[in-house]
Amino acid sequence: MKISTFFRHVREGLKNIGRNGWMTFAAVGSVVVSLLILGVFLTVALNLQELTKDVEAQVQMDVFMQEGTSRSDIQMVEEKIKALPEVKSVEFVSKEDAIRLMVEKYKEHKDLFAGLEMDNPFPDKFIVKAHDPRQSLQLADQIRTFPNVEKVSDGREVVETLFKVMDIVRWIGGALIVGLALTAVFLISNTIKITIYSRRREIEIMKLVGATNWFIRWPFFFEGLLMGALGALIPITLIAAGYGYILNNVTSDTFIPLLPLGTLVTQVGGVLLLIGAVIGVFGSTFSVRKFLKI
Repeated sequence: MKISTFFRHVREGLKNIGRNGWMTFAAVGSVVVSLLILGVFLTVALNLQELTKDVEAQVQMDVFMQEGTSRSDIQMVEEKIKALPEVKSVEFVSKEDAIRLMVEKYKEHKDLFAGLEMDNPFPDKFIVKAHDPRQSLQLADQIRTFPNVEKVSDGREVVETLFKVMDIVRWIGGALIVGLALTAVFLISNTIKITIYSRRREIEIMKLVGATNWFIRWPFFFEGLLMGALGALIPITLIAAGYGYILNNVTSDTFIPLLPLGTLVTQVGGVLLLIGAVIGVFGSTFSVRKFLKI
């Protein structure tokens, strides 16, 4: 295709959008509403995923050493733990550090801890985290077999329940997103088909005077692309503005981890723009094909 012909088709696509104002408004409006709903659910789903990762990252185990274990034996256990490929980090907390941290945490009641330094009830321990939190229970079973290890506290029941809940959340969120995406595709494509149907006489006349199929298709191709992209940019802007407001005014004092504005707009905006443009192009070009058979 020549460059001049390419720009000619683009200009025709833009003119068609202006000529068919109400039908264009209906098509773009359908894209905006459908993608806005989808975008809101995507925003929630992505932040739930971020929350899930944050919760899983906090999964850890406490490895308590037997009373009276020497420092050399403790160091040997530490080296064995670090040598395990599943281990992400190992932090040693001595019994002296444990009571100091307890006093600092409850410093308003520090009198209750008077004398504990002389008769320290806390054991030496390691705080261990796995690269993959879902491997933490298997990792705990391995560490239990190490010499001088008294007990491994891995919160097995809580961790197993946590992972089950997180999996359910992921599956439900994924199913909702897929369902909404398919609904958006259906609504948008049908609205664009109605827009093209209202101009079937124009297409038939162009065909009868000798225009080739692709000469007719290209303006509709660019028209659909522009309508889909425009319909996607509006919800992207609304979601970005609303999400920015939430980040600045609602969640500033909470502990809930949320995606940064730039990351969210890039991910959600990219998906919405792609869906809008693709549906606009295919909805218009496939609708035109029906009226080219004369």
